[in-house]
Amino acid sequence: MNAERTAPQKTAVVTGAGSGIGRSVALELLAAGWSVALAGRRTETLEETAALASAADGAALCVRTDVSRPDDVAALFTRVREGFGRLDLLFNNAGTFGPGGVPVEELPYDAWRHVVDTNLNGAFLCAQAAFRQMKEQDPQGGRIINNGSISAHAPRPNSVAYTATKHALTGLTKSLSLDGRPYRIAVGQIDIGNAATDMTERMQSGILQANGQLASEPVMDVSDVARTVRHMAELPLGANVQFATVLATNMPYVGRG
Repeated sequence: MNAERTAPQKTAVVTGAGSGIGRSVALELLAAGWSVALAGRRTETLEETAALASAADGAALCVRTDVSRPDDVAALFTRVREGFGRLDLLFNNAGTFGPGGVPVEELPYDAWRHVVDTNLNGAFLCAQAAFRQMKEQDPQGGRIINNGSISAHAPRPNSVAYTATKHALTGLTKSLSLDGRPYRIAVGQIDIGNAATDMTERMQSGILQANGQLASEPVMDVSDVARTVRHMAELPLGANVQFATVLATNMPYVGRG
């Protein structure tokens, strides 16, 4: 910890913190002096994230969490309250694409349900728990940032479960933003396109386009996303980025389809 810090240390929960965007955002916040609860389904990957931040000013707390399970989410936020005392930020990031390239008529219900439970129900459960804590703590308030997607605007072929949940996240963001106003809870959404992670490796080898062809797509450094999230997170609660879109400049989004 930095002994010369004069402002109270900010605290955050980052879900899906064991890899990809969640890991990058957690490391960005830790390097900036935030205390961060790293939440995810695999303890070993959370500990890897914490190890990568060993020289950072902030404190990392690893909490194994399946966001689709209400009891896991309740335990996560209890640990945060006991460990950090308050909560300033939830980055609602945990998500899954589900089985790729499966036509809608062949998508198993279990696969649909898994995507909905993780991307939508998990985001709701975490936002609800964060909302309660932010409303009750003193000083009151905090910020929630939901990880949407370019697919919250324009779908890819054969992505019905993922796309439906990301559209639903936009409604969740708007409703929480409205309901949070009386309690100094600011809620926004970041829609990300083609950040270079394990999840997007297939972008560079070729991915199905709306015209039926396979095409390689450009990607951007995931650290560019992390810096954007940090900017949103560190605004005063009187200001809010309601929606931000961060994408690889030349990816086929504007004009997709």
